[in-house]
Amino acid sequence: MKETSRAGSEREDSSVRIYLDLCAIQRPLDTANQIRIALEAEAVLGILALLDAGQIELLSSAALAYEAEQNPVPLRREHARAVLAKAREELQLSENIRARAEQLVALGFQALDALHLAFAEAGEADYFCTCDDRLTRRAQQTAVRVKVVSPLDVIREIER
Repeated sequence: MKETSRAGSEREDSSVRIYLDLCAIQRPLDTANQIRIALEAEAVLGILALLDAGQIELLSSAALAYEAEQNPVPLRREHARAVLAKAREELQLSENIRARAEQLVALGFQALDALHLAFAEAGEADYFCTCDDRLTRRAQQTAVRVKVVSPLDVIREIER
């Protein structure tokens, strides 16, 4: 079945599309010394279970692959690779994505965050999932074209 997205192009199915930033992907490997970290880790594992069950679609990007490869800890690098390998496709950098990232930097986003947001918008993600509170607040105050949420919020939204 085809569905028209917010951007007006056609998507092949109606599954929920999620772009996990690297801090969300890595959350299950963080030391759960705070309740919040433990809850977010469980939420990310739940998102990955929904992905494995075919209930959601994961979006990946060249920026995520690059950032994952920069991690000096082999376990974290391998975990990120394994998660990103579950994506149907890896979005590649285009002039439109680069230009949008530059607009987002001008609005106050950090360069890599802006690039991830631009990729998520280009991939027509329903949710941009992050554990970064500052990024979430900035996105809520700015006209981004993707809903920026925490892993817990993703689970709440999907299970409605």
